[in-house]
Amino acid sequence: MSDIPPPASPLSDAQMGSVTPSGIILIDKHLGPTSMHVCANVRARFRKGGAPKRIKVGHAGTLDPMASGLLTVMVGKATRRCNQFMASRKQYRTIIDLSRTSDSFDLDGKVVDVAVACPPTRDDLDRAVRTFVGEIQQSPPAFSAIKIGGVRSYDLAREGREVLLQARPVTIHAIEVISYSWPMLELLIDCGKGTYIRSIARDLGIALSVGGVLTMLRRTKSGEFDVGNAQTLASLPSVLTQADLLVV
Repeated sequence: MSDIPPPASPLSDAQMGSVTPSGIILIDKHLGPTSMHVCANVRARFRKGGAPKRIKVGHAGTLDPMASGLLTVMVGKATRRCNQFMASRKQYRTIIDLSRTSDSFDLDGKVVDVAVACPPTRDDLDRAVRTFVGEIQQSPPAFSAIKIGGVRSYDLAREGREVLLQARPVTIHAIEVISYSWPMLELLIDCGKGTYIRSIARDLGIALSVGGVLTMLRRTKSGEFDVGNAQTLASLPSVLTQADLLVV
């Protein structure tokens, strides 16, 4: 027998730390940052954990800076399933001020008071809300990320240019009135891909001949995922690795 020891087995990619992490991480986004800011923050933490500099990190559904809640963040090869996650049902809690309007349909725009002589009753609300359940035609807000001729709609709107976006079909699976005390209305909305909750605020106000401004929006579910299982950026480890991801 030879006294020469057999060659050592080469280190695996995982042992060398060169394998790109893959999976999802559930983030409970707070008010203020954009969805892309959250992705950049997560990417930086994975890079600290040895991930490649250009590791892919994306999200399955934008939350506006004024919105909070569940953001499904995809890492590495999991980004290939973006369309699947985007197509999943979403659930939101929202508060609408029926005494005001806004050009952006939320408090980020120019807010105007609406004179309402006779506020709608709870029965009025229940009847109006039911008309929004099912497949409906919905016009997106001018202040949205939809592109017109390669330019974001919100960029055109901020320049004071007129923006007309065509109505498109969206699906509202259910709307529940959680509470109502004039002028504030709280709803729980279960909807499909592409639904703008801000547009529901506007359209509900039109249906009731009152105002409609979104004052709070929180995503509570996305597909099979629940915000109760998500972590805030503040609670995330400063260094992230494969062990911190849900494998999908």
